[in-house]
Amino acid sequence: MEARSERKDGIVIFYVSGRLDAFGAQQMDTWTREALHDDDKELVVDMAGTGYLSSGGLRVFNGLKREMKRRNGRFVLAAVGEYPKKVIDMAGFATVLDIFPTVDLAVADIIHKRKNPTLFNEIFYKKIMGEGVQLTVEPGWMTAPPVLRVIGDLNKVLYSRITEADIRAKKFSEITYSLGLGALGADVKEAMPLMGEMITLHGSMVWLPTDGNNTPDFLTPLDHDSDVVVYTGFNVTLDGPFNEYFTLETSKPDGISISDIYKTIFASSKERVQSYHGVVAVTIWGVLAGLASSGLKKSPVATSAPPGGVSIMDPSQLHQWIASESVPSHKGETLVSFGIGVDLTADLTYFSESQLSSLYYANPLNKGAAKEMYLHNHGVVFKNVPYDASLDLNTQVKKIVTDGEFSDMRHLLDSTRLTKAKIGISYIQDIVRES
Repeated sequence: MEARSERKDGIVIFYVSGRLDAFGAQQMDTWTREALHDDDKELVVDMAGTGYLSSGGLRVFNGLKREMKRRNGRFVLAAVGEYPKKVIDMAGFATVLDIFPTVDLAVADIIHKRKNPTLFNEIFYKKIMGEGVQLTVEPGWMTAPPVLRVIGDLNKVLYSRITEADIRAKKFSEITYSLGLGALGADVKEAMPLMGEMITLHGSMVWLPTDGNNTPDFLTPLDHDSDVVVYTGFNVTLDGPFNEYFTLETSKPDGISISDIYKTIFASSKERVQSYHGVVAVTIWGVLAGLASSGLKKSPVATSAPPGGVSIMDPSQLHQWIASESVPSHKGETLVSFGIGVDLTADLTYFSESQLSSLYYANPLNKGAAKEMYLHNHGVVFKNVPYDASLDLNTQVKKIVTDGEFSDMRHLLDSTRLTKAKIGISYIQDIVRES
């Protein structure tokens, strides 16, 4: 049994050659599911090279049809030979499966029957086009001015000076969307030595313990006001709504970088948004072209401070403190992230210097756009989550973190790339440092 796949007009075409018996069917099921990205909705199986089909293959077809239905898409067969067609008819699957004489006819039918945007969408949404990228802007909520609430001192993280007195305990209900440095544990003494990169998404906490195992951990509580708390030495929480939503699509095979996404947000906001002051909070639900990441190796507590009072970001210390992975990973999988962006080309005088310095620092692992912007993003990777940009962002984030197949969590480098994304944007009106 051999197989290969390609994409044509956004449709996955899977070519199989060999016997689709019980063993071949198992192989095909594995191969097709590996070939599918989380945003794929349409699958064509070309059976021109398959002369044998049994119930094992039919079960796989039925499973793939259910999967594509779950994604609001289609599953079809093409070029089915004489004997496989007899098996399909005999098993009563002829009325269940869509079958076409050729791949080209199958692709043409799928394209013809795709749902097109409604007239309402064309009128209501604003489209921004440029260099293979399309952004659709959808209005969000203006119920309250979005605020960033900061706990802790970023300099104490950067110079590894955190003590037990700096640790705060936060209930899950208090940090819907947030990022920073944190840990879970029975008490603060247990949590402190393990503090690492953390993110909370709709009350679920995901973090990268600094225990040397390089394996993220997570907790999704049903009772967000329980006695289980997040211990944090530094945390930035969004308090307020998303003012706008961007839906991103790109025809570029390698996607678009997070830094370019923020550049587009900044440039667009300067032209259109009166309440834009150069600082945004951003939540992304998207499909990865490649994840580039970094993460703390050690908890930045005072007992581990580098000699001579230098920063953990100093070149002499960086390799001891920060693990990085610039080779793209997790292609085709789902990313849910939360982050903060500061537009260094904007007029930032709306905020004080102390407010801005509480948010950002220069990460030496981020290249290129460092003089134009500061970005701080943490993300969680999930598998087998159907992507549908028409769905509500908050509802989907909550569903994904509760029901999704967890894969990874990292601090995102700006070179992380996405092919599609639904993006919630909050135009920050205040930065509040909490005691």
